[in-house]
Amino acid sequence: MNLIITDDHDLFRFGLTELLKKHKDINVVNTFSDGQELLNCLEKKEDIDVVLLDISMPNLDGFQVLNKIKNLSTNAKPIIISMHNEGNYIAKCAKGGAYGYLIKNADEDELLMSIRTVAKGKKYFSVEISEKMVNFMSENKVSANQLSNKENQVLELISKGFTTKEIASQLFVSSRTIETHRANILKKLEVKNTAALIKKATEKNII
Repeated sequence: MNLIITDDHDLFRFGLTELLKKHKDINVVNTFSDGQELLNCLEKKEDIDVVLLDISMPNLDGFQVLNKIKNLSTNAKPIIISMHNEGNYIAKCAKGGAYGYLIKNADEDELLMSIRTVAKGKKYFSVEISEKMVNFMSENKVSANQLSNKENQVLELISKGFTTKEIASQLFVSSRTIETHRANILKKLEVKNTAALIKKATEKNII
């Protein structure tokens, strides 16, 4: 199977490559330190089976890469490999299209099992990872369903750094309308400012 590793830590990337080279059924085609480099490669190569993908990277992070992979004509199936083991990260990646999720301290056997499972088109989430994800989803009652469609649109644009005026222009409404939506979102999510809003919305897997 053809595989690509994308992680911004050189030593980790090199170590993972050397480990996987020992296994004849796995061919490490390339490694990248940046999500955009990976996407550029996937646009040209159609024979990639699995991508090992970090979350925290420059330019494009793992969440953004997952969303963009959906729109590519590729059979590459992403496995997140991250130091983050919080339920919100796992749930967001699963929702974003990840086929698997590994913690960076996973042992070689689990790494190989995840790659081989995902290469066959199946999902791989260990019992521990699945439990964290389910616990997060059951404990957090705040969901996108509590916001209206328009509020979800506004929240998404706020999270991308757009100003009230820019959001109003994109949604073809007045700035006053956007301010009303913003106030309603803050109230529903029980926060007082934009920074807290984005933090909570991310934790609750809304954006």
